Amino acid sequence: MSLIHKVEQMMMEYGSGSRQSIGAFILDKKASLAKYSLQEIADATYTSKAAVVRFAKALGFSGWKDFLKAFWEEQSYQEQHYTDIDANYPFGPDSTRQDIINQLCSLQIESLLDTADLLDAAPLEECTSLLLRSKRIAVFGLNPNITLAELFKRRMLTIGRQVELPNMGDSGLLAHSLTAEDCALIISYSGNSITHGPLSVLPALEERGVPVIALTSVGDNLLRQRATYTLSISSYERLYSKISTFATENSILYILNILFACCFAADYEANMSYKIDTARRLEVDRRTTEQALREE
Repeated sequence: MSLIHKVEQMMMEYGSGSRQSIGAFILDKKASLAKYSLQEIADATYTSKAAVVRFAKALGFSGWKDFLKAFWEEQSYQEQHYTDIDANYPFGPDSTRQDIINQLCSLQIESLLDTADLLDAAPLEECTSLLLRSKRIAVFGLNPNITLAELFKRRMLTIGRQVELPNMGDSGLLAHSLTAEDCALIISYSGNSITHGPLSVLPALEERGVPVIALTSVGDNLLRQRATYTLSISSYERLYSKISTFATENSILYILNILFACCFAADYEANMSYKIDTARRLEVDRRTTEQALREE
């Protein structure tokens, strides 16, 4: 989870008071935060220098300078990978139709380029190998992520590989039915909510020795710590304050497409033959059905 996400999450946990004020200041001044002294931040947020330091320590840093260094490095990375398009608000109330066309196009392209930069060949190779040797593949997530996983499921089916997606409320049952010979994909942007959502199946998967591939945001989080392998989602949208998850969905779908493509390429000729043969058989079945209906 990125520092921006951690700040926003802390603000949600503390709906009022000094942490809410300091968090709001950080999100508002993130591009120029380093220009402000501790005293200036304290004055602007009607808190104290000690409160600002405690805020940094609550996020796991030794003090404000330690937090500011990590925050500056994160912001510098984002500036190098994104233009002036706000991933949370890529268009506004005065945007023209052409503005929306151009802004969303640029946002999605940047999301793909950033995701590609985050993908490394070595862990991707390990994930592909795990998917291919697993007897069963299960994907856990919430909508809209599980809808994206439906496309992954269909693509894998075209090469004879079945992917299981639990129905609402059946995640626990599916998790408890898996073994060490299977694998699980868990898709979670924040990667921290162990008590509910897709991470709630982690204890069952760990108890049964099921390898886990995590698709989650950049930065440290619970899912990243406990997964067998991790593939990073482009992480520039806030957890809550945004129009939609345009960039995140684009990033997740791209990673799932990469996983499918790697599985396909692992036995390219056989998979292509299987896919073509299946398509021919389905076409014969369709024509036979149409002929039978005409004869009736």
